[in-house]
Amino acid sequence: MNKAISIMIGLLTTISLKAQEKWMIKSEYLAPSDTVLVFKPKAYNEKEKFPLVYLLHGYSENYKQWSQTTDLQKLADQYGFIIVTPDGFTSYYINSPTNKNSQYEDFFFKELVPKVHRSFNIDDKNVFISGLSMGGYGALRYFIVHPDYFNTAGSTSGALEVDYPNFQKVSQHFWQNNRLIDDLTANIGNPKTANWSQYSISTLLKQHPDFKKAFIFDCGTEDILYSNSAKLKQQTDGLKIPVTFTSQPGDHNTEYWNKSIEHHFVYFQQHLKK
Repeated sequence: MNKAISIMIGLLTTISLKAQEKWMIKSEYLAPSDTVLVFKPKAYNEKEKFPLVYLLHGYSENYKQWSQTTDLQKLADQYGFIIVTPDGFTSYYINSPTNKNSQYEDFFFKELVPKVHRSFNIDDKNVFISGLSMGGYGALRYFIVHPDYFNTAGSTSGALEVDYPNFQKVSQHFWQNNRLIDDLTANIGNPKTANWSQYSISTLLKQHPDFKKAFIFDCGTEDILYSNSAKLKQQTDGLKIPVTFTSQPGDHNTEYWNKSIEHHFVYFQQHLKK
């Protein structure tokens, strides 16, 4: 890592602005309580309805990753969106078939979503979701499986193809061990007997042939997961799904995500429904 990148990452990790609200949600679907940060725009008031953006973090990180990656308060103020960043642990944002204490999709839609809508004046026509890496997968998964709830969605550096060789390579690349494989095995089953590929975004699109809603995704060209996004672009072109895909120089790191996420907010703003 060169000195300039190191300095920038050091500066970004000091951002971590205080959110207006920090929730600890005790869940019947998760063993640990879920911690959630909420950033409201400075224009927020009780008389208007505001768009909402969920931001999902990556594997091995937590609810603070996005607030340590970019200035979420600035984004909330600039675009007028409420921003919610929950903790996804290492759940891959799915309901585990093997661990009854890791039913994350149920937590998200049955507990977190109702709490957000009870707590704030949300514009129901303009709910968005995005995420990085594992969170990019989670964002597109939720959008495809629950398209009526979201206006549109985004993924940056998404870990979109759930298969053993893909993730073993990723795990060795980042941690020089099989931690990612081990966590996924605990969450979705032994890859020798469980069908991991059923969770892939490519599979979900095949299972939902009527899904045709537009979304945005991107990946840095030096990213180990670039092939995941390239495959998705080829598939969406074949299915005639009107996606926006961007690729530019960049790796799987904070420097890239700090730049890429603002494109998602611009895209969301352009897709606001009246």
